[in-house]
Amino acid sequence: MQFNIALLPGDGVGPEVIAEGVKTLKRIEKLTDATFNLEQELVGGIAIDEVGNPLPKAALDLAQKSDAILFGAVGGPKWDNPLATHRPEDAILGLRKALGLFANIRPVKVFQSLLNSSSLKPSVIDGVDILMIRELTGGLYFAKPKKRWQTSRGRRAVDTLRYTESEIERVLRVGFELARGRRKKLTSVDKANVLESSRLWREIAIELSSQYPDVELEHMLVDSCAMALVRTPTRFDVLVAENMFGDILTDEAAILAGSLGMLPSSSLAGMPREDNRSRRRSIGLYEPIHGSAPDIAGQGKANPIATILSVALMLRYSLGLSQAASAIETAVDQVLNQGYRTPDIAESGTTNVLTTSEMGQHIVDAVTM
Repeated sequence: MQFNIALLPGDGVGPEVIAEGVKTLKRIEKLTDATFNLEQELVGGIAIDEVGNPLPKAALDLAQKSDAILFGAVGGPKWDNPLATHRPEDAILGLRKALGLFANIRPVKVFQSLLNSSSLKPSVIDGVDILMIRELTGGLYFAKPKKRWQTSRGRRAVDTLRYTESEIERVLRVGFELARGRRKKLTSVDKANVLESSRLWREIAIELSSQYPDVELEHMLVDSCAMALVRTPTRFDVLVAENMFGDILTDEAAILAGSLGMLPSSSLAGMPREDNRSRRRSIGLYEPIHGSAPDIAGQGKANPIATILSVALMLRYSLGLSQAASAIETAVDQVLNQGYRTPDIAESGTTNVLTTSEMGQHIVDAVTM
């Protein structure tokens, strides 16, 4: 089996963590009959510097012809001018739009060996295993009108929150399907007591639930959900939300895992698949959620686990290699159980604090099938 993988490392620590993802793919090549054809292009701030565009045509063309994309991170203080014509973040937004990546999936799992790494009590987070799904291409971030203007009474701005029935249904269906393969509970997040778009969201969720009688559907207002995520997080199985709500809640959930460096993500253009049988592969973009972290770039301090776990998601959701994905996840668990840490998850007095490449190598060496 041959797969074409686009590598888009980007800025900051992006190249460092992508290098560990590549090592992981090469390990899977040795253990299976899979072959990964890897090609790399510039995106983000470095692409602005080199060619004046955060998403050059070469990068977009590569992404469109690939089976999956492994993305690092973009941005940094160098490109923070709000008046700039191009911003590094335009790369990821452009890829989402061009590839139709509408469902962002972020697993939030608390490893037993990291129970004390979170600022929350171990008794609160013990057993947390949540699949968070964020709608990615609609809502406030994309709808028009979106503008700022000056009036005689001062400055004004407007953003528009707009959703169509088809946009809502497709992401909710991803939620129902994934819940069906887990603990069969779906939490749909909205603000139906205030927003018309949320009332439509809830209405469609109820209608769709009749097709999934084996999945328990609950509705939760976004403010109540934000509180429950830190008070009783083990109550959640699969959680689905519109774009802005999902953006906020998924970042909040990082506190459960102890570090942004532990959380992978996938952005999909269709239903995820976990086998090599009949269902057509869904192209996906896979990335750690921690950002470019320019303050530690080049110092070997970045945690590669989120990227390595993103590789596991790629193998499972886009390439149909679930056994290989599970082998990577097991290796991460083993290495953490052995007490190895990167600085972001190291408790006071920890002696086995590793660099980015050292942690990556330990995990790669632990992958067996």
